Amino acid sequence: QVQLVESGGGLVQAGGSLRLSCAASKSVLVFNVMGWYRQAPGKQRELVATITRSDSTNYADSVKDRFTISRDNAENTVSLQMNSLKPEDTAVYYCHALSDLYMNYWGQGTQITVSS
Repeated sequence: QVQLVESGGGLVQAGGSLRLSCAASKSVLVFNVMGWYRQAPGKQRELVATITRSDSTNYADSVKDRFTISRDNAENTVSLQMNSLKPEDTAVYYCHALSDLYMNYWGQGTQITVSS
């Protein structure tokens, strides 16, 4: 059973920065894609950023040039550096992993609140 555990959430003022980390219970290299999604109150869960096994990255337009996703193969973690945060970034952020067999794994989520 794969476990993904997020950390690093919290409250920050607009314009500030936060770094989220997702620790996987097995090597991150077994996953085809890992990424971050978020869900704001009353809205659907949306993609924030992904990184493939070959280090190809993809970002939602709303976070491009502000957020950076990275992976540490030695530590089995995926991180999301979030800069220039805006109130509209407020959401629960979820770590996600997709295996080669197309199994989806989710973390429990961590709350990010950006005050104006």
